[in-house]
Formats: sequence, structure tokens, C-alpha cells
Amino acid sequence: MTQTEDDFGDELADFVRRVGELRTARARPVGEHSVVLDAALFELQHVAEQLWPRYERMASGSGGASREERQERLLLKALFQRMPLPVVLVDRETVVRRLNFAATGLTGIRAGYATGRPLAALLTPGDRAAFRSQAAAVARGEGDRGLMVRLQQRPEEALLATLTALRPPGEPQPAVLVVFQAGSARGSAAAPPPPKTPDLAESTGHAELMDLMDAMASALLQLPSGARESILTRAARVLCGRFAEWVVADLVDGGLRRVVCLGPKGPAAAPLLHAMAGQEPASCPVVLEAARAGNGVLQVQPEDIDGFGHDPTGTPVLARAEVSSLMCVPLGAPGPVTGVVTLFRTGSARPFSMAEGQAVDVMSRHIDLAMRRPHPDESSSSVPPAAVDAEESCASASPPSSAAPPPPSA
Repeated sequence: MTQTEDDFGDELADFVRRVGELRTARARPVGEHSVVLDAALFELQHVAEQLWPRYERMASGSGGASREERQERLLLKALFQRMPLPVVLVDRETVVRRLNFAATGLTGIRAGYATGRPLAALLTPGDRAAFRSQAAAVARGEGDRGLMVRLQQRPEEALLATLTALRPPGEPQPAVLVVFQAGSARGSAAAPPPPKTPDLAESTGHAELMDLMDAMASALLQLPSGARESILTRAARVLCGRFAEWVVADLVDGGLRRVVCLGPKGPAAAPLLHAMAGQEPASCPVVLEAARAGNGVLQVQPEDIDGFGHDPTGTPVLARAEVSSLMCVPLGAPGPVTGVVTLFRTGSARPFSMAEGQAVDVMSRHIDLAMRRPHPDESSSSVPPAAVDAEESCASASPPSSAAPPPPSA
């Protein structure tokens, strides 16, 4: 059986991961360096005897294609990427394999981050099971399907998802091509909805958000300029308790560094609180993605249970904290990210709404502006800052002071 490009890519990725582990092993005692050297020689032998011959066979096989065939492949690839409709290629489990530029704009997620993750996780919880079922039916060869779905980022907008089977060349299993279109399956001739009447709960929620934004602005204005960690910590305290059960603040300063972790009071939450405070921020995929690319995340019933890393026992943090809704916001995006704030709601608490996500996005810009203020001059530095009321609704934990900041992310 010939080696496919996907299999070769998986083996190459495993090799790169093992090389990274060997690089970290250089910190071992000098007496153990011989073991690391033997492992490195074994990896080099694996490349010379296995990976390189397979690469040559694949290169020679692809080189046999005619010029017309190569141009045809480039044309089809450009057609897929430039198609004005959002198009996503998934497998029978809805795991994303390819998505075009329009799909990237629709979902707000980069292609590199979405690849390998389930497309169903981007939908509202009520649409995920039906979408998975229809995708599996199409992959089994039961014909094309269409259903209405909604994205978590825009739950008010219904999208028609059309699913059709596609057999990629040289692959034994069929894939599923998903095309998203705005509107409904019956067309747009339906009567417009009646005007929406004011809702008391919505008005109350709006007033609470305005109070929260006012409290945040007051806290930021009372803090001295140049105190980045103090500003980030104080902003987290404003959000904790009144807006989210858990708030984690990370500073981007050459690398990712955890500043403070706030959570519920009491002995039951204390172990997890300290475990999250001592956690390496780079081990949290959602935090790392927000810091590197400036991509915020709002998830209800997050399906990627490993999205916020693990505790020292290997248990996913999201599962241990019983997170029902997650929001991860970069500070300063678009542009250089100065920090990342992650918020959890747990248990039966209502999930974060899009209106709350927009309010946090506004507050994140205010926090970033406060953190970027220049240091005060000598004459003003002697003036004590105004008193800031302490927030007592949450317990807090800070990373160990002996922990060195991680190296800059690649």
C-alpha cells in the first residue's frame, strides 16, 4: 500500500514533536546526556531510512503529473478558496479538513486553527446533534441533505447548510462538502416578523452591563499608569463574581505569563484555584490562540474539553470546573496583544450572550489602553493614587513567584 501525503504528514508531525521533547531534555543532568544522545541518533536514523525515502517516492510520483494536470489542480484549489459562498470540507465526524476564505470570514476562525477540530462545535448546542447525524448519513452514501443551523457567534442568523458527499482522490472514505447560505430553506418570501416589543429581562440585562462597564472604567481610571499587572489584576477583580464565576488573567510580555486567577470562595474550589494559578498559559489552546492571532472565543457547552489545558493530575480544567460557558478575550486585538482574559460560567449559570461578549470586547479595549499608558514622570509619581475599593466576592490565587516566565512563543 502506497504512503499517502496525509500519513506522511502525520509521521512528520510526530517526528517534530519528538525532536521538541529532545530539546527540552537538554536540561537533564550531565550523566543522562548519553541517553538523550542515543534517542537523537535513533530519530536521525529514522529520518534517513524511513521518512526521506518516502518523501522521494512521493516527490517522484507527483512529478509524473503532466503540466496540464498540475494547472488543473491549481485551478480547482483557487476555485475552492475564492468561491464567494462559505464552503467547508469535513469528514463523517464533522472534523474540518479544509475551509475557504468565505468560511473563515463567516466563522471568524483561522483555517489553521479550525483544521482538525469539529465543525459542529461552532454551532449552537441545539443544532450540533442534528448536524452530526446528517453529516454521517451523507458520508454513508444516503444522499445530499440540507438543514438550518446557527453559529455561536451569530445565533440570531439562521443559515442553510447543504451537505453533499465528495470522494477525494486516493482516499478510501468519502468526505462531506458543506455549503452555508443565508436565509431559509423555503426562500425569502415569508412575511417580515412583527416589530419587537421591549423586554423587561433584556432591559435589565442591558442596565447590568452598563453598570459593569462603568465599574470597569472607574477602576481603570483610579490606577496609576505603567502598572500593567495591577491594571490587569484589578480588571479581573471587577469581572469576577458579578459577571463570571472564574476569571483568569494572563500577560503577554515576550511570552505568556499568568498574573492572577480568581474563582469561588471556599475549600472546595481552593485546590483548582491554585492549580490554575500555577498553570502554564501556553498549555491552554484557547489562550495561546488568543495571544498569537488575536482570536477571541465565546463557547457554550464547549466540546473541546482540553481547550484550557489540564490540572496536575491530568484532568481537563473545563471538566473539573464544570464549565458551561467560556469566553476568552485578547487585549489589544487587532494589533499586538498585551494580555488575555478568560472567563468561565459554571453549572446551571446562564451562558454568555452575544451582547455580553460585545460588552467584554469594549472593556478589553479600555483595559489595553490603560495598560499601554506611559509611565508617569518623576513629579507625578510621588502623588499617591486614589483609593480603590477591594472586591471581596471572589477568592484569588497568584502564580508562584519563583516561577520564571516562559520563553517567547514561536
